[in-house]
Amino acid sequence: MEAIKQEAISGYNETLQSIISAQTKHVETQQHFVTLVTFNSDSTDMVYNRIVCTEAAELTSRTYQPNSCTPLYDAMGMTLTKFRNAINMESDNRVLVTIITDGMENASIEYTGKQIHQMITELEALNWVFTYIGANHNVKEAAEKMGIRNSLAYDATMQGTKDMYKKEMMSRQRYYDKVAEGASSEELQEGYFDF
Repeated sequence: MEAIKQEAISGYNETLQSIISAQTKHVETQQHFVTLVTFNSDSTDMVYNRIVCTEAAELTSRTYQPNSCTPLYDAMGMTLTKFRNAINMESDNRVLVTIITDGMENASIEYTGKQIHQMITELEALNWVFTYIGANHNVKEAAEKMGIRNSLAYDATMQGTKDMYKKEMMSRQRYYDKVAEGASSEELQEGYFDF
């Protein structure tokens, strides 16, 4: 992500603002919390965890430092395990997990693709929706290997990253609107990026 660092920061901040806008739009029926996890082969960092969207800090070039390899499965396994244990599974919570990477898994030591696939299958049954956005690898194949139905490939260029975040924000807004309309879990799962 180093080559597109500024676009990644801007895109994330715009996405955060769209979540805050959705909170305002659906204030009577939805409460939006956000978590941000950054990772590389040096560390996996939970920048913030399940905080009210209006309290989430925007990224800066100081708080986001991309480098090293991509332990995608480890970052996902750690995060999903924490979430699964922390979120009340008995309630009507809706969880949207968005994974954005500029490369494929290449450094995990604790979790395998098979373990991640199993976790995602279990969590989808609890109304969780997963999206996988990637560059520089076969994104559809990587998503399917993890059991993720909704994937989006982007070009890891300045314009490609801007275009990706624009499509992601439009898809996210449509997701929130569907939740407000009472869409079923299956309706929320299918065609997330389709327009």
